[in-house]
Amino acid sequence: YDNYFGGKIPDFLWFEKLLLDQGGGLNEPAAVIVETVQGEGGINVARFEWLKGLEELCQRHGMLLIVDDVQMGCGRTGPFFSFEPAGITPDIVTLSKSIGGYGLPMALTLIKPEHDVWEPGEHNGTFRGNNLAFVAATRAIEEYWADDTFEKATLAKGEQVNRALDAIADRHRGLSVRGRGLAKGIAFEQAELGTKVCKAAYDRGLLMETAGPSDEVAKMLPPLTTSVDEFTQGLEILGDAVDAVCT
Repeated sequence: YDNYFGGKIPDFLWFEKLLLDQGGGLNEPAAVIVETVQGEGGINVARFEWLKGLEELCQRHGMLLIVDDVQMGCGRTGPFFSFEPAGITPDIVTLSKSIGGYGLPMALTLIKPEHDVWEPGEHNGTFRGNNLAFVAATRAIEEYWADDTFEKATLAKGEQVNRALDAIADRHRGLSVRGRGLAKGIAFEQAELGTKVCKAAYDRGLLMETAGPSDEVAKMLPPLTTSVDEFTQGLEILGDAVDAVCT
């Protein structure tokens, strides 16, 4: 992910060195798969220039670029596809969960025509072929994506959440805010506090989960249709939970 080496090594230098080293023991990969914002990995946000650099690296070495938009697509970061602001064109995009329109089981794999070698019905899985999900997904796209109103509303709500999370983080040491749009997280330097905060929030009526390799991030992926008043209420609960754990 972006800044994996903490700024000590330029992005992609290590990866490309392995690709170019014929004695390095690494066969050239067929593809690279990436989340523009790591969900379970801890709400790690990739810079747009980093994503553009990854696309160029893949093109230089003949590797397909796959964007996993299962969690971050369908408007989670604002635009329908999370990679749109980066100006990249993935070879393959995966979508699921929110694409079902109303919590119904559905998954899509979008493939550039030049790479699509599947016969009709050949690429299948457990989230395929649910007729009600197809109807709900179509209706959701027609309702929410006819223009940019929904995207702008999501970004505005994201700013509301960001202001509240920044205020919470400013009250305590060792906290930082991450995310884009309505994919947000509070990262704790003391990793065990992430779980404690989520438990305290749950005890107060707010459901959250942790993310990151050490569960060090209290993660927020609220429904995109959450109202401003509901966000205000939820963020107050979260603030109380953080204060109770960190004070």
